[in-house]
Amino acid sequence: MAKIFDFKLVFTQIPQLLKYLPVTLELSILAMLFGLLFGLLLAIIKIKKVPGLQKVAAFYISIIRGTPILVQLYIAYFGIPMFFKWFNLKFGTDIRVADIPGFFYAVFAMATNEAAYNAEVIRSALQSVGEGQVEAANALGMTYFQALRRIILPEAFAVALPTLGNAFISVIKSTSLAFTCAVVEITAQGKIIGGMTYRYFEVYVSLAIIYWIITIVIEQIVKFIEKRIAIPEQPEPFTE
Repeated sequence: MAKIFDFKLVFTQIPQLLKYLPVTLELSILAMLFGLLFGLLLAIIKIKKVPGLQKVAAFYISIIRGTPILVQLYIAYFGIPMFFKWFNLKFGTDIRVADIPGFFYAVFAMATNEAAYNAEVIRSALQSVGEGQVEAANALGMTYFQALRRIILPEAFAVALPTLGNAFISVIKSTSLAFTCAVVEITAQGKIIGGMTYRYFEVYVSLAIIYWIITIVIEQIVKFIEKRIAIPEQPEPFTE
């Protein structure tokens, strides 16, 4: 009689799953990186109230935050090839849609999703920087983007880091849906192993352990960085 739960199998199949961990991490890092860059752009547009673009940014954030990431992955996987085919017919180009890997669609969907959430986090962090510092930068002849790079962003990053760390953990867990774009990462590999062994429960327990350990490692890294870049508190004035 087969065991109801094979405890040993949970740990023996972890090395097979870890072979695809680089795919999970690469997908997470790229999605977070592009999500931060695009999110910063959206945040600046909203802060500066750029005519025309402000409403576009608000609409984009609303529609992305109002739809599930799974739906967005499917739209990217099926919609982008349709756009490229239309583009080829319209402009006579020869974009080989079949040669575009599913990894590209997964990164695109996850980055655009993350940008909508990061935009609000970054906007709040940028606005937390004191107006006096921005005015001092202007008095020194700095442009807004110079002040942004040298003063505002470093301080805003320290404020936003804990939230962005949690966002990165969410991105890592969201990669488990990348199989919808034909990307084989650790969860997709778990499905493959489960299909061969019919021990799905053990596979998912193995995946849970892997994601849990990754989360702990990321949390510790974020805490370490947070301590290193923490803005020191102002010393209390000396009184006799």
